[in-house]
Amino acid sequence: MRVGSLQMTTRYMTQLNRSYANQANLMEQGDGAKLHRPSDNAIGYSKYLRFNTSYGENDQYQYNIKTAVSWMKNTDAALVDMADAMKTVVEKANQAQGTNTASDMKAIASEMLVQVQQCVSDANTQVNGRYLFAGQADLIQPYTISNDKYERGLTKTLDDKQADFFNDASKSGDLTQMLTLEGDDGNTYYLNTKTGKVYSKDFVDEDYKDKVAQGQEHAVDADAAGEISGWGGSTDVSKYFDSRGVINAAGKSFSSNVTVGGSKVTMTFATVNQYIVTYQGDRKQFSMVKENGAAQPATDSVNAGGVDIAGSSIFDNEDSGNEISGANAFNDLLTVVAMCERDDSRWMSSDSKTLANNSFNTINIAQTVVAARQQVYSDCEEMLATQSETILEDITNVYATDVAKLAVDLMTAQTIYNLSLSFGSRVIPPTLADYM
Repeated sequence: MRVGSLQMTTRYMTQLNRSYANQANLMEQGDGAKLHRPSDNAIGYSKYLRFNTSYGENDQYQYNIKTAVSWMKNTDAALVDMADAMKTVVEKANQAQGTNTASDMKAIASEMLVQVQQCVSDANTQVNGRYLFAGQADLIQPYTISNDKYERGLTKTLDDKQADFFNDASKSGDLTQMLTLEGDDGNTYYLNTKTGKVYSKDFVDEDYKDKVAQGQEHAVDADAAGEISGWGGSTDVSKYFDSRGVINAAGKSFSSNVTVGGSKVTMTFATVNQYIVTYQGDRKQFSMVKENGAAQPATDSVNAGGVDIAGSSIFDNEDSGNEISGANAFNDLLTVVAMCERDDSRWMSSDSKTLANNSFNTINIAQTVVAARQQVYSDCEEMLATQSETILEDITNVYATDVAKLAVDLMTAQTIYNLSLSFGSRVIPPTLADYM
């Protein structure tokens, strides 16, 4: 078969151009990247895009974690200060249970009030212009303490043994407080808001222990001093008190005739004149996602709101008919302050410690939850750092140039190209121009 000069020239030029393209491609990789376009290596480029996306996600998660840990560290610092202040209130409440003069009680009350005010100030802590404990309404100051005093319902907070005994009467397991009633016979009574049953102060404080000693595990109807006629259950609390426990007009005018020991006793709600803390934040959480996969709102939440640090009470729990106030712990402490200022040594001896301790425990629980979440985020931070190194290694393997191999390949390609040029000048048939 005869091979013409034109065919030989065409084939030579095709091979020469291919050699030149290979050399140009290798020289392009001199910038450190062997993939510049999908056509360079379709499979490798696809892997590079996936790895690059994963690296971007990982970087965002690490940023989320740093922000979350910073937020939680500031939250923890504020909670520690609040816990210290509340601990002081508990200690002062214990001090007020001894033999003190009226002026001593007022002095102790003043000391406790300063600590409660410090707690409220800590609850308004800001970081970068955002309030830590305001929920998602973080541009609004969450807590304010009133300049004036309001009439707040007086509660009886049950200790663990009392709660075990009286909970059966409520047919549920969450009775922790009763409302205090004043009888026109000069005695104090307690109202189980779930059942409408009324118990004498002496029975709730001490006499129930005799029943327990006799083998009775829970309160029965016969233990009640009487019953509020027409009481509709726990939701009736909202008819007479707002979520902070402030009594309304209906509560002030409330009275009920209860037969106690065969005699009619008119009972009204007992109140205490005190300062009131109000919460303006919301109950929403900030979620800062720490890793890929399914969303986990419960563990991705990084802030503590009013409900977390203040708990709830008989005035704003889920059975009360009111929305949760977000300020209960502070208002309970202010009740202790007011009763101390009123020089009610009997109440201070029987109720102040339990009420103050409950507020202190609520803060401690919130602090524990924040610390646990912070630890989870710190663990994830270490994991993401390791993942980041692995992803970078994968990206390098699929995308980066092997410099040593590139140098050898480039020298080989240059040599082949130069030889091709030299060889072509000798074997390509001369043209008419060469003869001329």
